[in-house]
Amino acid sequence: MSESVRVMLPEEKVNQRIAELGEEISKEFAGEPVHLICILKGSVFFTCELAKRITVPVTMDFMTVSSYGSGTTSSGNVKIKKDLDEDIAGKNVVVIEDIIDTGRTLACLLEILKERNPKKLKLCTLLDKPDRRIADVSVDYTGFVIPDEFVVGYGLDYDQRYRNLPYVGVLDLG
Repeated sequence: MSESVRVMLPEEKVNQRIAELGEEISKEFAGEPVHLICILKGSVFFTCELAKRITVPVTMDFMTVSSYGSGTTSSGNVKIKKDLDEDIAGKNVVVIEDIIDTGRTLACLLEILKERNPKKLKLCTLLDKPDRRIADVSVDYTGFVIPDEFVVGYGLDYDQRYRNLPYVGVLDLG
């Protein structure tokens, strides 16, 4: 089996859109700090690049969540594998995702975070696949809306590979 990756979103286009998202977030929170929550592992590249482009004070924390268990389909039950190190009560929080497809895990996670009483709770994703949406998730900042294809790069992986690609590509397992 030979794998190949076709470029969907070139590095320049991804970088330009991240800069625009940084501007949007900076304008919304003008004069106030923002606390970014990076959902590991896939969002780490996007979160770091986005943080560099936000002009208001930024703090960061990380979470690892799962709803898959041992299978390949979402169980709908969210398990927090790594929780936040800091309390988010009273903070302007932006949850950073690499990609949103069904939205099941994220919908549950956002409910958990709302119970922790942030001042504001926003959602930012690099990639959005609305055609796969099952759960009602409102995205505040979207990098790109993409078709239902298996993508890698810019943090997204296939079997832990391809995360380090500086672009978003479609994986062909041909």
